[in-house]
Amino acid sequence: MQLEQIHTTPDPYAPYLLSQAIRAGGLLYISGQAGVGDDGAIVGADDFDAQAAQAFRNLERVLLAGGSSLQRVIKVTIYLTSMRHFGKIVELRRQWFAPPYPADTIVEVAALYAPEAMIEVEAIAAAG
Repeated sequence: MQLEQIHTTPDPYAPYLLSQAIRAGGLLYISGQAGVGDDGAIVGADDFDAQAAQAFRNLERVLLAGGSSLQRVIKVTIYLTSMRHFGKIVELRRQWFAPPYPADTIVEVAALYAPEAMIEVEAIAAAG
């Protein structure tokens, strides 16, 4: 099976030596997308809504770069530093996805890659 690296330009994840996504067969595996701008800095350090919106924009951008879309997402895993934001995740799912909604796992973690990061979203999508 051939693996194809997917990235966007600019690629804020390049310094971390990871792929934004990998296409393998008919699937696209998206690395965790955080609320970072093109410069790699967290958007809205103390603002969950701003970070979440940016994380989903980043997810959409990588999906499009890989030849997929939000409508082709099969599974998402959402990492939160606090479950107090769970209700907002339901709204974000309604805003960014359409029925049939993807399978989903939401996990609270003690920390993400940066102390100010509050959300990270990874996904598996159908490619092509």
